[in-house]
Amino acid sequence: MMNLTRLFNKNLIVNCCLVLFVATTVSAETWPQYRGIDGDGKSPETIGNSRWTSSAPKVLWKSPTPLGFSSFTIFDGRAFTVIAKDGREQCLAMDAATGKEIWLAPLGSSEYKQGGGNAGAKDNKGGDGPRSTPTTDGKHVYVYDSYMKLTCLDAKTGQQVWQRDIEAEHSGRNIKWLNATSPVIDGDALYLAGGGAGESFLAINKNSGDVIWKSGDETMTHATPTLATIDGQKQLIYFMQSGLVSIDPANGKQLWKAVFKFSVSTAASPVVEGNLVYCSAGYGVGAAVFRVNGSSEPDEVWFKPNELMNHWSTPVVHDGHLYGLFEFKKYGTAPLQCVELATGEIKWSQRGFGPGNCIKVGDKLVVLSDAGDVVLADAKPDGYNETGRIKAISGKCWSTPAYSDGRIFVRSTQEAACLDVR
Repeated sequence: MMNLTRLFNKNLIVNCCLVLFVATTVSAETWPQYRGIDGDGKSPETIGNSRWTSSAPKVLWKSPTPLGFSSFTIFDGRAFTVIAKDGREQCLAMDAATGKEIWLAPLGSSEYKQGGGNAGAKDNKGGDGPRSTPTTDGKHVYVYDSYMKLTCLDAKTGQQVWQRDIEAEHSGRNIKWLNATSPVIDGDALYLAGGGAGESFLAINKNSGDVIWKSGDETMTHATPTLATIDGQKQLIYFMQSGLVSIDPANGKQLWKAVFKFSVSTAASPVVEGNLVYCSAGYGVGAAVFRVNGSSEPDEVWFKPNELMNHWSTPVVHDGHLYGLFEFKKYGTAPLQCVELATGEIKWSQRGFGPGNCIKVGDKLVVLSDAGDVVLADAKPDGYNETGRIKAISGKCWSTPAYSDGRIFVRSTQEAACLDVR
């Protein structure tokens, strides 16, 4: 009996250790797609070192990332982004711990012929280069390039698994400055826009590349769609040139539509909290909030013409407040602001960021200015409180920070860097 008791206790200890090991190995969060796990710019992790005035974060590595505004995705020790090199867009896989190249996979052409040029940090031209961010499930990496080819790559080797040409196979309608949207992943499906009549919205099987469904007759923008659940209904909210269009991800059927003006380019994604959906565009358009009410046409809560413009910088929402970079073409000066979602009232504003991007990690905002400063600030509506700032990279920074396992990943048109904030 004593031996059985000892054996039971030994097995119990071993099992508890296994459970603890598994819990530990999966606790380091990934950043698998544009704007993180849920595509909302938020990480459930916390920043261990959040007071940089007393202890600056360690720069683990810097590495070249030539051209473009693609952001990072991180999974299983690898960081993925898209660069332009040797006349082609290329998906770059890097060791997340060292910044060393693991593989480089050629995609479509980087001959854009749109006059952007190789824009420097102080040049406010857009600059050429890829703008789409890879999506990964750990096994594969998916890239929707500027010329609307959706490519599936092996995450370990970079070898092509399958490819769909949306322009050629689905009567694709590319737009001025070409595609900048990233594929959204959910389960076995990848969701994207860009096809022609009857196939503007597409669901693609991530394993085979086969079409699951196709629907709609809309023209895309540069805004990546948002996957959200509103009143128990999972939905994909696309920001098209006609406005917001909500699609049932199960079958491609339209759930509702909210008309919103289009001018030149719409690039910031819709933001959802509860049944409120926020959207914003530059070029004299402005911002609005709609309340989804179960009908085919949501209620407009407020609209501010030519105000609260997010050029391409999608805000994050937290406890009824938006935090992000606002104003249009205010390079180097555009403010980080806190805006009450329900009213559009600006709670606080801090200038000097330009059209960079912002994410939220725990209770902190991680902000990348357009000049390469990484700034920490409290995600609170009662006032701007900065807790850290470091000049991280050179070049033009119009991409979005990423966060994984206590590290901040940022990139520009010239280089990338990883900051250890554990």
